[in-house]
Amino acid sequence: MSGAGPRAIRLERFAGSFRAATDIVRLEERAPGPGEIAVRNLWCGVNGIFDTQIARNAVDYVKIKPPTLTGVEAIGVVTAVGPGVDFSIGDAAITTRFTGGYRECNVGPASQFTGAPSTDRVWLALASTGVSALLALEHVGQLRDGETVAVSAAAGGLGHLIVQLAKLRGCHVVAVCGGVEKAAFVRGLGADRVIDYRGEDVAAVLAAEYPDAIDVAIDTVGGAIFDAFLDNLAVHGRLVAGGAAQDLEGRPEVITAPRIVHKLYYKAASVRGFMNGLLPELWPEARGRLFALQAAGALRVTFDTVPFHGLDQVYDAVERLLSGQSMGKVVVELQ
Repeated sequence: MSGAGPRAIRLERFAGSFRAATDIVRLEERAPGPGEIAVRNLWCGVNGIFDTQIARNAVDYVKIKPPTLTGVEAIGVVTAVGPGVDFSIGDAAITTRFTGGYRECNVGPASQFTGAPSTDRVWLALASTGVSALLALEHVGQLRDGETVAVSAAAGGLGHLIVQLAKLRGCHVVAVCGGVEKAAFVRGLGADRVIDYRGEDVAAVLAAEYPDAIDVAIDTVGGAIFDAFLDNLAVHGRLVAGGAAQDLEGRPEVITAPRIVHKLYYKAASVRGFMNGLLPELWPEARGRLFALQAAGALRVTFDTVPFHGLDQVYDAVERLLSGQSMGKVVVELQ
């Protein structure tokens, strides 16, 4: 790393981990051109699973050819503007586009940024993870008021917002998480039934208390929790697969069980994949609704208690998220 320009994390090679695949480099400084703005990033959000899969070239819808910058989401302050943009110097600006996150400064088309009331990290969490939560529930899960909703990793950055958004729709929420502290946190968000998988068998609890009763399940874990959600879907139930944290390696698993069709057909139920990056046309409306809910005091955005400062600590933040120990949204303060 040489020079005096702003720093960024760049994918240099494919490897088994984000740390092994990337280096911190200096970027060449340039002024924004027509239709562009320059932003000094203050906070970036961490997406450990996506980062790991990018490092392994395992994200099908993103075609990667190193070298390429990394990171998806950041919020900062506009430092310069080119002609023909609606932003002004000093405005808060958020990006949720790949290559815009893990960098100290960003220059690019104004269309790739959205404004925010301030540079508070709350707006970053809502514009990124919040949008994912809302679209997973409503667009893919087709949530209706008063339904029974199950969510895995309920104490995480995504899960804790799904719990609240479902409760705002009058839903009965079954939240799965690990550990006494996380269980208390999720219960405090309004979850009706909290299943601590460290002390309870998720499949047994659902079979006893919610047989064929789950209208919408949002799962980002996979494995046995996915199976338990699937087994207890209601008639017309929808299981939304938003990740598979237990199976980042993608290794084949030999399972002897009836084919999934037998668990879906007679209930007219479905399993649906959710990938927020494939729904950019829906982001503005979802973001506007979330910002309005936050302004009205209807949401509680929680951040992990472990602080991370500086671009160098993005690696530690990614590994913290992958460890399963975090609670709430994981972010890094860049400046």
